[in-house]
Amino acid sequence: MATRTKTPVDRAALLRRATLELVAERGFRGTSMSAVAERAGVAAGTAYVHYDSKDELLIATYAEIKWQLAAAAVASLDRQASLEDQFLQLWHDAYRHLADDPARARYIIQMEASPYADAAHHRVMERQDPLVEASAEMAGYVVDLPPMVVWDLGFGPAIRLAANPDRELDEAGLDTLARACLRAVKRPD
Repeated sequence: MATRTKTPVDRAALLRRATLELVAERGFRGTSMSAVAERAGVAAGTAYVHYDSKDELLIATYAEIKWQLAAAAVASLDRQASLEDQFLQLWHDAYRHLADDPARARYIIQMEASPYADAAHHRVMERQDPLVEASAEMAGYVVDLPPMVVWDLGFGPAIRLAANPDRELDEAGLDTLARACLRAVKRPD
């Protein structure tokens, strides 16, 4: 008789997912460590085993969401395509990834408008981000503004649209919006 080994439960991942869901539903103030632990199905003290504080958990959750978004956005990127086509592909793939789970988009929106934004951004940048790398190749193609401004002009509408699934656009509408975002960040010819 073969012995079955139990797959270890990634409690830290459960806590990050619970945090994502609760923040998307209730905001930062409505998300306590005890509520996160309860949603994750772990003991309250377990949250503090993995994260020193609610702030640390919020930032770790944001970093995970952004890394997953970056990976999804560049997964099928054709680096041989024109920069315009690369931007549009990144935009559409980022939108689709977020639209598959609108809570991720709502979390990004809340985090980027919060006092945690700078610390969260620094955490994301500590790790090699494939979306930042792809964007760096477009540096001469986009307007000379701070990266967060270019990010917001270029991808902010995709994030906000994905956060509100009731505001769905068809493919033609999505392409029109993606092209409008491209015009907002593209250097004048």
